[in-house]
Parts: sequence; C-alpha cells; structure tokens
Amino acid sequence: MRRYALNSHEAVCRLLALSLVSDGGLDQSEFQALHDSKVLTQLGISEKTLHQVMQGLCDDLLLYGNGLGQLELDEILIDQLLAEIDEPRLQVSVLRAMLSVVDADGWLADGEAVLIARAMACWQYDWYAVQPVVSKPRAQRSATRSG
Repeated sequence: MRRYALNSHEAVCRLLALSLVSDGGLDQSEFQALHDSKVLTQLGISEKTLHQVMQGLCDDLLLYGNGLGQLELDEILIDQLLAEIDEPRLQVSVLRAMLSVVDADGWLADGEAVLIARAMACWQYDWYAVQPVVSKPRAQRSATRSG
C-alpha cells in the first residue's frame, strides 16, 4: 500500500475512499453523504484529488485480494492508514465524514463497522466525541432545564 505524507490531502482522501468501498461496493448515497458533509471543501481538497486517490486505493486493494473475489484488510494495515492522520481536529473532521458515508445507506456492513471501530480505537474517540454539537434555541434550552 502506498504511503502518503502525514495529515496530507491524499491521506484524508484515502480514508474517505476506504469508507466508500468498505461495504464492498460504491453507492451513490454514500458519495452524496460525502459531498453533503462538506469535508472536502472545508479542508480545501479537490474532487480530482479524491478521484485520483480512490483510483490508487483500488489499484492497491487488488494486491490484497484473498483469491475468492473478496478484499480484506487486516487491522494492522488499517491502523497504518489511520496513523497518517495525527492532528486531532483533522481526525474528528475525517471521522465525522466517514460516519456520514457509512451511514448513508442505512446499513452498517461488517467492513464499515471494522473501519469505524479501528478509527475510533486508534484515534481514541468515542461516539459522543464525534457527534456534531446541536445548539438548541434559547427558549428550548430553558424549557428543557425547567422540565
């Protein structure tokens, strides 16, 4: 598997691309979720970079086939890919986008679950740490406190 610079656009894109294919296929709802997350725009990453990295990931994954038409990555390799992102704020942004992608079709496949679990373990985040903060309107907050 090729290596990318620490916290680079390519390292981010590879994790996002891995999220897109970790259920065994490409789904339009997952691409839409990635677009809707706005993570690429927020990080200044072009669609072209994402597509180039995705092609490279697919090329690399072909080397890891098990001979049965399935591609499986072990935890050690997944951890190496995750280690290419070590900046905490970037980790949270990427993890939120990855969660959006794997949740887009309403079903968490085994490969998606492994990827997300490894990301949370390696980066030491739990479910609550990566949830977007939803601010309630002032009237709702005071009603919530009194009731």
